[in-house]
Amino acid sequence: MSHTHHVSPVGATGEQLATDPVCGMKVDPERAKARREHEGKTYYFCCEGCATKFTSAPEKYLSAKAAAPHSAHVATILPATPARPSVAVATSAARGLEYTCPMHPEIVRNQPGACPICGMALEPRVATLEEAPNHELISMTRRFWLSVALAAPLIFLAMWADMSRAAWLSTAARSWIELCLATPVVLWCGWPFFRLAWASILNRSPNMFTLIAMGTGTAYFYSLIAVLLPGIFPAQFRSADGSLPVYFEAAAAITALVLLGQVLELRARQRTGHAIRALLRLAPKTARLVQPNGAENDVPLEAVKHGDRLRVRPGEKIPVDGIVLEGATAVDESMVTGEPIPVEKTTGSRVTGGTVNGTGSFLMRAERVGSETLLARIVQMVSEAQRSRAPIQKLADVVASYFVPSVILVAILAFIAWAAIGPPPRLAHALVNAVAVLIIACPCALGLATPMAVMVGTGRGAMAGVLIKNAEALETLEKVDTLIFDKTGTLTQGKPQVTAVEPAAGWTAADVLQFAAALERGSEHPLAEAILAQAARQSVSTESAQGIRAMPGKGLAGLVSGHSVALGTSAFVHELGVPSLALEDRAARLRQDGQTVVHLAVDSREAGIIAIADPLKETTPQAIAQLRGEGLRLVMLTGDSRATAESVARKLGIDEVIAEVLPEGKGEIVKRLKAEGRKVAMAGDGINDAPALAAADVGIAMGAGTDVAIESAGITLVKGDLRGIVRARRLSRATMRNIRQNLFFAFIYNTLGVPIAAGVLYPFFGLLLSPVVASAAMTFSSVSVIGNALRLRRVEL
Repeated sequence: MSHTHHVSPVGATGEQLATDPVCGMKVDPERAKARREHEGKTYYFCCEGCATKFTSAPEKYLSAKAAAPHSAHVATILPATPARPSVAVATSAARGLEYTCPMHPEIVRNQPGACPICGMALEPRVATLEEAPNHELISMTRRFWLSVALAAPLIFLAMWADMSRAAWLSTAARSWIELCLATPVVLWCGWPFFRLAWASILNRSPNMFTLIAMGTGTAYFYSLIAVLLPGIFPAQFRSADGSLPVYFEAAAAITALVLLGQVLELRARQRTGHAIRALLRLAPKTARLVQPNGAENDVPLEAVKHGDRLRVRPGEKIPVDGIVLEGATAVDESMVTGEPIPVEKTTGSRVTGGTVNGTGSFLMRAERVGSETLLARIVQMVSEAQRSRAPIQKLADVVASYFVPSVILVAILAFIAWAAIGPPPRLAHALVNAVAVLIIACPCALGLATPMAVMVGTGRGAMAGVLIKNAEALETLEKVDTLIFDKTGTLTQGKPQVTAVEPAAGWTAADVLQFAAALERGSEHPLAEAILAQAARQSVSTESAQGIRAMPGKGLAGLVSGHSVALGTSAFVHELGVPSLALEDRAARLRQDGQTVVHLAVDSREAGIIAIADPLKETTPQAIAQLRGEGLRLVMLTGDSRATAESVARKLGIDEVIAEVLPEGKGEIVKRLKAEGRKVAMAGDGINDAPALAAADVGIAMGAGTDVAIESAGITLVKGDLRGIVRARRLSRATMRNIRQNLFFAFIYNTLGVPIAAGVLYPFFGLLLSPVVASAAMTFSSVSVIGNALRLRRVEL
């Protein structure tokens, strides 16, 4: 191919340019016309033609050592170019792309090919935004249209000749014409089926292609011999007029219909990655980097490092996960969390890469980049979940393992029965019915029933902020009858806040906050953070305290502006000489309401009290009501005091409270409930919840929680909103219902189809199923299963 059309790239320095491994041209990665992944590296091309050549024989061009220099530094999500979208790769470029079978995820290869078990084309384990050319689909489509072009006149000729009995066209001449038309259809268009069938025999794993090849091959090669050597056939094969029936039209039509099914199936399978590609499209191409000197410039997303300061302008996508340093805005997080209402962000707020900034501009610090971002982790988790196996798949696997040998046996028995007692021509009828049995009994629908539903269901969950770690968790969640919650960070916000400041006589609320904040300034206790935050909100000035003495479990004492100040429990201030507390009754009522109360004393006089509580998340009451409405037994499991836990439980209507539990005790309680015969789900967010999450039948981690909790859980709620559990339950029910529908349809189809194809209805109704109709029914069964699974993309959660 001539390359005179190449244009030198503009906008990249010599060091930034990559080399097209096919033609040697220098290519700007940002403006490359095409790019391809190979063994974990990305190669850039000047045109689609070079990329196609490379894909067909990469080793040929790599032997020239023209690999792209950028390929070793590919981030999890590459920025898009004007001509081609971006690419997501596995956890590291060094791992390379891995391919697996949608129906048999235990099959993993480092290059594309066919599954040795079922013959399906292997797919990348991690979806990519740039959909590389699907060579199997291209090939099958080309073969399909040629088969249609030749099979259509072949079928017309066979039907017209049978109906018209035209004298000018002899039976022999018609058979030769049919042979010429059918041969390229069966031997070229249908060649992949014979190749995959032979591989299945070598691997001792008979599959759908074994049956298809046997059926079409039998019909074609019998007809071929009947044309070439008609004299060798006995009378049992011949019609009343002595002619030999041939089945070229059946072999060609079956091949065309199976190719149609393959084309429709491959297109539908491409659509199962829609959810992941939608997530990948969230990643922006570039980030606006703020230099130490204040200068700003746009850099590729993969160039962003941890700690970089980034400017996010109104309407832009946030490039990576990080923390707001300056500014305020509202961020649309709906594509990650499923929640449509923008979330307010101010200094100190965390922001997520891929979400959309509102009308404000802000400065952020990059905290997680590349494969560490939430978006990249979501893509990885969903990809792995889509390849996992649900326990219900075992039923289909067991049936499928016996299915193909059983069908071959039924076909043989059908042939024998028709040859022995069937109407004349007996052997011709025996052959046709045996072929019909082989064709209609294709087990493809049975094998696709579960994995297709899991792939679509987990993708749909990701779009709603529900990440499914594996198919087993998705299946088990439907059966859960007991739901355990951690309190802090799960039901509550996990950030204590001051709820009341009540001064004693002669003092003001500002006085109380001023003295308390001065004592707490150097403390890292959560209660100290709440007091200091409240003082900052009310613009209360604080001084440094001297001589601070900390009494663990009791409180603090020190000097503030020459005054002796104590802050802590009522017993603590009593010990320091405060004779009586006028606010003690009020403090007791606040404690009963689940709040923590600290007393302030100044110069041995009561100055006031501060009430602190961990407020409930705004969505918690609604979520608890919805879960209770589903008939779940709700249990709160917390290390907090019983009074605080029971107060929260009363407000929410939780059935059972287990309080003052040590972290190691949480797992034991989960095991005890399981021993009682309950299906237990555990929702938590902290390191101390990890043992319980792992011990539960299904662990549910809050997305804002620790990495340890998320790794221990089977389901992660991106936003940490308990309403996500309701969504996850609905998704679980919808997916399992879809799987059962698919399995039922596949079982019923084969249970009814095989006997009909064998001819059991002929003695009663004179009904025979032609191989062509059997092929159409087989194609319809597979496509209908995939179509039913794709309905999950629209399920309301």
